[in-house]
Amino acid sequence: MAESGSSVDTPSLEALRAAIDALDARIQALISQRAELALSVAKRKQSDSEQSAAYYRPEREAQVLRAVKARNQGPLSDETLVRLFREIMSACLAQQKPLSVAYLGPHGTFSEMASYRYFGHAINALPENTIEAVFAEVEAGVADFGVVPVENSTEGAVNNTLDMFLSSPLKICGELDLPIHHNLMSTETRLDAIQTVFSHRQSLAQCRGWLRENLPEAECIPVASNAEAARRAGLTPNSAAIAGDSAAAVYQLNVLHRNIEDKADNSTRFLMIGKEILAPSGDDRTSLLVAAKDQPGALFHILQPLAENGISMTRIESRPSRQGKWDYVFFIDVDGHVEGENMARGLRQLSRVTTLLKVLGSYPKSV
Repeated sequence: MAESGSSVDTPSLEALRAAIDALDARIQALISQRAELALSVAKRKQSDSEQSAAYYRPEREAQVLRAVKARNQGPLSDETLVRLFREIMSACLAQQKPLSVAYLGPHGTFSEMASYRYFGHAINALPENTIEAVFAEVEAGVADFGVVPVENSTEGAVNNTLDMFLSSPLKICGELDLPIHHNLMSTETRLDAIQTVFSHRQSLAQCRGWLRENLPEAECIPVASNAEAARRAGLTPNSAAIAGDSAAAVYQLNVLHRNIEDKADNSTRFLMIGKEILAPSGDDRTSLLVAAKDQPGALFHILQPLAENGISMTRIESRPSRQGKWDYVFFIDVDGHVEGENMARGLRQLSRVTTLLKVLGSYPKSV
């Protein structure tokens, strides 16, 4: 009798490779079948005059990805399988017309990373110089969707994004929580050669402790984006940039130190913006813009209808309304979809105690 673990019981390397090749062929055939079905769905939904965004449904994609996670029994992680399926869906969608997605550029920014992480790589990515330009491209129909940062777990809200919603008709169509790891990169090869550090203001703030300890004499110069910081570092002797891995590759810089953010769980929440409120996906978030009446306990009157209807608030930010001195509006995130019974009732009650109530979007929570 052969001993357990002997070559008689264990497949040979050649046999294992042959099994993998056979599985690869089956996987490829199934992906092709999926692509054909996706194309049929797109053609069924789309008339000649409609844009690609008409058949891209973020709520449907969220349902598919949740099902992927629910089926997963390993050994691959949920994150890995979600990323694979996003790319399959992105490629299937792009058969007819790739989505155009505007983001805060240039190439190599975390916003670009968020765009590909959410929509997959089979998109027409449009880098813009400012958050305002991202909104403008989507409003004009040049881009189907936009990707903008809204808050960081270390430094808080991105006020430029919040302020755009005061006047923009665009809606929030999705969200993505992206782990942010900052690297110090340069054309130099030694840390003691660095005299200047370029980066976005938020990134400098997220790394202030590391900079204080390791580069106390270096001048920190804020720039429009981390990718712009990397570009400048590539042109300026004795300088470095704080940016992500992709910027180092794009601008051919040496990574001197990795993960220099002060908090290991540093992450940024990005919003996907489009032109319509989505149908329910089954696990949604709703964002509201609210202006309170000028009365004692104004904030209490705003929150009371939410509490009375069992609506859980997950975030609140105040910003100047731009309508008058010391006049503020509130950005509120709550769990649930605007079409839900409790939500609809709560919003009706809320409208009676506010001077402005604007639904910025109901959209799938980050998968």
